Amino acid sequence: MATTTTTATATAAEPPPPPPPSLNSTQLISTITDILKNPTTATSAPCAALSPYLPHLTPPIIHSILSSPTLHHHPSALLSFLNWASSNSALKPSTPLPLPPLLSLLSSLISHHKFDDAKSILQSQIQYEHPHHHLHRHLLHPSPPLPPPSKTLLNTCIFAYCRSGWPHLAAQIFKKMKRHKLPPRLLTLNTLLSSLVKKDPSSRSTRFCNELFNDAVKLGIAPNVVTFNILISGYCLEYKLKDALELLKTMEVDFKCKPDNASYNTILGAMCKKGRLHDIRDLLLDMKSKGLLPNRNTYNILVDGYCKIGWLKDAAKIVELMTQDNLLPDVWTYNMLINGLCKTGRIDEAFKLRDEMEGLKLSPDAITYNTLINGCFEAKRGSLAFELVDEMRDKGVKLNEVTHNIMIKWCCKEGKMKEASEMVERMEETGFSPDCITYNTLISGFCKAGDLAEAFKTMNRMGGKGLKMDTVTLNTALHNLCREKKLSEAYELLSFANKRGYIVDEVSYGTLVVGYFKDEKSERAMKIWDEMKEKDIIPSIITYNSLIGGLCKLGKTDVAITKLNELLENGLVPDETTYNTIIHGYCWEGNVEKAFQFHNKMVEKSFKPDIYTCNILLRGLCCGGMIEKAIKLFDTWVSKGKNLDAVTYNTLITALCKEGRLEEALGLVDDMAEKKLGPDNYTFNSIIGALNDAGRTKEAEELLSIMSERNKLIQNPMVKIEDERSVVGSEGSDESDSNTVACSEQITELCGEGRYKDAMHIFTEQTEKGVSVNKSTYITLMNGLIKRRKSILKPV
Repeated sequence: MATTTTTATATAAEPPPPPPPSLNSTQLISTITDILKNPTTATSAPCAALSPYLPHLTPPIIHSILSSPTLHHHPSALLSFLNWASSNSALKPSTPLPLPPLLSLLSSLISHHKFDDAKSILQSQIQYEHPHHHLHRHLLHPSPPLPPPSKTLLNTCIFAYCRSGWPHLAAQIFKKMKRHKLPPRLLTLNTLLSSLVKKDPSSRSTRFCNELFNDAVKLGIAPNVVTFNILISGYCLEYKLKDALELLKTMEVDFKCKPDNASYNTILGAMCKKGRLHDIRDLLLDMKSKGLLPNRNTYNILVDGYCKIGWLKDAAKIVELMTQDNLLPDVWTYNMLINGLCKTGRIDEAFKLRDEMEGLKLSPDAITYNTLINGCFEAKRGSLAFELVDEMRDKGVKLNEVTHNIMIKWCCKEGKMKEASEMVERMEETGFSPDCITYNTLISGFCKAGDLAEAFKTMNRMGGKGLKMDTVTLNTALHNLCREKKLSEAYELLSFANKRGYIVDEVSYGTLVVGYFKDEKSERAMKIWDEMKEKDIIPSIITYNSLIGGLCKLGKTDVAITKLNELLENGLVPDETTYNTIIHGYCWEGNVEKAFQFHNKMVEKSFKPDIYTCNILLRGLCCGGMIEKAIKLFDTWVSKGKNLDAVTYNTLITALCKEGRLEEALGLVDDMAEKKLGPDNYTFNSIIGALNDAGRTKEAEELLSIMSERNKLIQNPMVKIEDERSVVGSEGSDESDSNTVACSEQITELCGEGRYKDAMHIFTEQTEKGVSVNKSTYITLMNGLIKRRKSILKPV
């Protein structure tokens, strides 16, 4: 101990190093190079030895030292010097190095296998160089006196550009290697493919990845299971399941590469999201035939799939199988089960499952809480949702972007757009950056509220923050066009979207299908449907329901039945909406008997009729004049204890009133009031009409008086007409404003010519002057923003 103290004292008493003699640049470089070459100084205390020279160091001198050939074999010393100089001298940390010292330093590091250090320096250089990318230009087109890049440097640069978020620049380097017949490392190829798939999941990136894969194979690279899993993941992101399954066979037959659990799990996950349960069973059998046993991920994917379609009992059976295979459920398993319960409105059971988790020492995470918060909002239990937010904070579970997005979504759903916008501001104040989901939610909310001006501003703000408009943004724009009956513009945008790298999905096509059906253009709707299938875009059950609904409303229920059979053949599982739509279709056509036959047949196949089914059948009987059968059906439901609602009672009350059976109708009103289901305005309208028809005007007036007391005044139809006229009038006055018309026409014309930048300039200039534009122009501008999207994959 004494020795240590003495040494410390002696060291502390040492005088500071003497100031260096006056040296010119060449001498200074030589002196510092000698210090760095000294193994003792370089490894122990280079900073102390170099500090006297610090005031004389300029960027050119630092760059010369980094380029020194005599230090090429001392990469650690070079690295130490660069770090020291960056933090202590005039060399700014965020300034990129000129190419000569950079290439010299990289050459030294790579030749001594210090690849991690080389990648780190490259990533910093790429970041500081943006947007000029001088290094990238040199790699593609080297010119003397700088040396051409080596194969190893090109490999390392591909990795660095991918990690820096510029995979398309990495792909250009790959293409150069291909032209010069320089095979990259397999790890480099996999890194590049993975970055392209993750950075820009689109049809263009998938095609480009396949092109790069084929290039690599031609260069003699033998792909491994990771390579194929990345390509499979790309197909699954686009739900091109046919291509993914084909690749599963190709990898084994053509490349003798056996798929692993990840290969199968990726496809199983995509199938679950599409509800293709029959295909899932087949793929599981194929998986087992290859000697691959389901792992926890496999089981969790299946649990998720069953929960998504509401088959919670089947999901529970999967958990039992999982336990039998000695795989205990984890937080992910419980989160999916909780999500399934929340989606079916079983909130209390979801909370019990959360408590069960905690009993098993599994801590609920942010996903657990977010799922429960969303479920509470869905169940109209907002106060409980906000209590959960407080509980998250108390238990140390950090709120994340998803938590904020859920609360913003529910403000938008309730039409509270001011609160939603304020919530986004608070989100930013607490350190969270709004993402594409945040902005898409706001855009959709503003569109539904009819505030297209704010929707467009939000879309513009989204682009200004560097966020790429995605499929959801596209689908929102398509929905707006269809709602405004601008179907030809919607189809043009859909056709254009693919060229701009958007993933056009079944929702995109389904939106147009619904739009054409609403416009009673069934042939055009069916052409869009066929086009979707030709492009191998797999319809989901929701898309099928849209098609079946459109056909039924046009009185083509028999054609709708063929589509039901088609979805069954495709391995999809019909839901309550599918069955109710067809039952409603038959009733709409006046074919109540067929509706009941279909209902009974589906019940045999485990379909569980809900309140909507009951109301559809009851209305069908009442509209068909079969009042006795309707009463019998109503009595059967009551005796079985089925849930009834105000629609059920109003349907039967209205039918009885039309038949003049007023006393029976009044009896149902009393029953309705006892069950706290009404009466409402609809009920009173029916009864008052019937009393007037029966000459019982005094009773009708008394009932009207009761309604007034209950603050349930019937809306006067004339008032409504006047309101509508005033709205039309106000729109007409806006349209007649010469400035608005001129500005709108000019913007629309420029957008039609593809001059979106000019259109935006005029829009900004005119709105600053207080000139407004009409609704149609906002939609045109929104489409322009989408069409301007620049794909990440530029020509190589």
